[in-house]
Amino acid sequence: MQMDRIALTLVILGALNWLLVGIANFDVVAALFGGQTSMISRIIYIVIGLAGLWAMRLYAKHRVSEENR
Repeated sequence: MQMDRIALTLVILGALNWLLVGIANFDVVAALFGGQTSMISRIIYIVIGLAGLWAMRLYAKHRVSEENR
């Protein structure tokens, strides 16, 4: 349950970053951590991507809970 919340938080932060990229052409991660190709930025992108994969479980989890009702 805690991992679900962490993943969802990271997915939301990633989505907000993409919103800023789309609207203002501004990448917060790149700006804070030295560009898109810096090692720390790449790690952050990977962690957010993995959180997205983890969050996909929430769809299956939700479907199972609906079927049990």
